[in-house]
Amino acid sequence: METPVPGKRQAREEYRRKIKEQTEGDGDSSAVKLPRKRFFRQRAHANPFSDHRLDYPVSPAHMDWASHYPAFVDPDPSKTNLSGARKLTREVEVVDIGCGFGGLLVGLAPLLPDTLMVGMEIRVSVLDYVRSRISALRLQQQNLKAIAAGNSTGQPSDTPAMPDVEDDEIGSTTTIVPGNYENITGIRANTMKFLPNFFAHHQLSKIFVCFPDPHFKARKHKARIISESLNAEYAYVLRPGGLLYTITDVEEYYHWVLRHFKYENEDGENGENGAEQTDAPTGGIRDLWELVSDEELEADPCVQVMKFETEESKKVTRNKGNKYVAVFRRKADPEWPS
Repeated sequence: METPVPGKRQAREEYRRKIKEQTEGDGDSSAVKLPRKRFFRQRAHANPFSDHRLDYPVSPAHMDWASHYPAFVDPDPSKTNLSGARKLTREVEVVDIGCGFGGLLVGLAPLLPDTLMVGMEIRVSVLDYVRSRISALRLQQQNLKAIAAGNSTGQPSDTPAMPDVEDDEIGSTTTIVPGNYENITGIRANTMKFLPNFFAHHQLSKIFVCFPDPHFKARKHKARIISESLNAEYAYVLRPGGLLYTITDVEEYYHWVLRHFKYENEDGENGENGAEQTDAPTGGIRDLWELVSDEELEADPCVQVMKFETEESKKVTRNKGNKYVAVFRRKADPEWPS
């Protein structure tokens, strides 16, 4: 006798099927709704050391980005990469490591409409939500542009597509935004293992690490996404002058970040003037990164999005928690000693 499907599971599967039909054009696209998080719930953590079933390119030159950014595919079909996939008119430049539900990507998309951005997430259900959300936002933008152009297939101009009250709290878009969300996407990846498989040397201009898992237990610290070895990998893919943004609501993790960029000693002293106080050897992490000043952070719109537009940042705000920001600029590669 076949085991019946549990009610909640059946509801999730049915909902995801409808969302997929909507975003793939099989359903009613006249009133596009954003996906609801409650149908995409998953455990908060995934073990980065497990052998997950992941698809990743042999090298950055083999990565198929065309399916993620159809609006940026090079019109010349003869331009393909080593895997035979169509090339883009520009490179991916911004990465959100552990993108969660995609709030940062959605917030940055209209701010940097000509910059290709990708969220990397290891959890399957969460990534499914991000992809569904981006597809729905793109479809909403198409409908809004059709309305603006007087297209009869769009909705009447006085009744734009609006979400139900149960939709995602970020809300549907009711105006045309720069870029139409065509410049963002999400991929499943384990950044701790495969980051250089996706991005070439000095390809990126910005890397975001927002509210990472703090892994409080000492035996779990090796799973933290900020470490000296990983910082060296970030320096490899980030171009000189590029920025690595970090934010956390855990003060201990903030000091961990400063220590592993060699801007604070083990006693937690002199975070501002760590250059004089830490005995970092020549040729180490300190030769690759410099801490960005608070004055520069206040003028950076990306910092404001990171602090106030992501799902996690909004939760911290609701709980009246603190947010600790540290941003590091990639220095030019040091010269080889003669």
